[in-house]
Amino acid sequence: MSSRLSDYDFELPESQIAQAPLAERDASRLLTVNRSTGAWAHRHFTELPELLREGDLLVLNDARVIPARLLGQKAGTGGRVELLVVRPAASTLTSAALGGAPESLEWICLGQASKGLKPAQRLSFASGLEAEVLGALGGGEYRVRFHAPPGTSLAALLDAAGRLPLPPYITREPDAADAERYQTVYARASGAVAAPTAGLHFTQALFATLEARGVRRALVTLDVGPGTFLPVREEELDKHHMHPERFTVPEATAREVNAAHAEGRRVVAVGTTVVRTLESATDPETGLLREGPGETTLFIRPGFRFRQVDALLTNFHLPRSTLVVLVSALLGRERTLAAYAEAVREGYRFFSYGDAMLVSE
Repeated sequence: MSSRLSDYDFELPESQIAQAPLAERDASRLLTVNRSTGAWAHRHFTELPELLREGDLLVLNDARVIPARLLGQKAGTGGRVELLVVRPAASTLTSAALGGAPESLEWICLGQASKGLKPAQRLSFASGLEAEVLGALGGGEYRVRFHAPPGTSLAALLDAAGRLPLPPYITREPDAADAERYQTVYARASGAVAAPTAGLHFTQALFATLEARGVRRALVTLDVGPGTFLPVREEELDKHHMHPERFTVPEATAREVNAAHAEGRRVVAVGTTVVRTLESATDPETGLLREGPGETTLFIRPGFRFRQVDALLTNFHLPRSTLVVLVSALLGRERTLAAYAEAVREGYRFFSYGDAMLVSE
């Protein structure tokens, strides 16, 4: 097993980076890869019900993307500033903090500005939203206090002033269609700055077909942070530290997952965010999934012992990314890179609006 970042690189033509969604969510292609043999087959996402078994448990991330990208000015100088609202400064807060109506809220943001950002700097954005920089945390992160008019929630102000934070490899500004298509059809819990993209392929009609075939469903919430896009700068993977992300495992989901394992049924994670949530919420002594909120910095790489996930439905990820490393931990590095090379040869669409891969037995 490799612990070097360069061992997870691959060639990808820029033309295969999906810039927009297909006309229909479930029209994506689906590459299936066998965990034991590495054998692959070319399918379509609408065939997923035929590829799963009666009793399989699909676990999905119901995080909803917020319009977290703010463009504004520095007070006094008018210098340009951009913030990406990432997470509440208090780790005990959950995404529900967005819906309150306090006059000020402290959040951790990624920030960039002309001539940098400094403590005590005042910022102004559209719709009357103002903020003050409290301090720099390193890595481009800042602690920021937002000021909202009395009786107005930060969520409402972000809806008015913010933009949907499309990934940096989508080289266009978001349009009206993205407001729907960069959300899953089951998105519920506001607080993510990126979509759990493996779930973008599902439709309610496909869920109905899966249910008719005896495939079960359960939900978790992980507020996807910017770490999913930030480059890994360390060649030695052991030196890389993941940005913290908040998650919640409902009691019903813990019960469903634990029952599936006890009964010998497969747990199929829809996306890497679900993998990290389930494995982070595992009781180290009993191996059971625990309910409740938490925060994870888990970096899954080859050698990791999976205790919850039997199969993975995922999109195709960036070269040299923590997500390719995670897939390699489940499938093996050589098989993962071979599957990716096959996807490139066959013209699959990559990244958030791209095609999907199912890794299973």
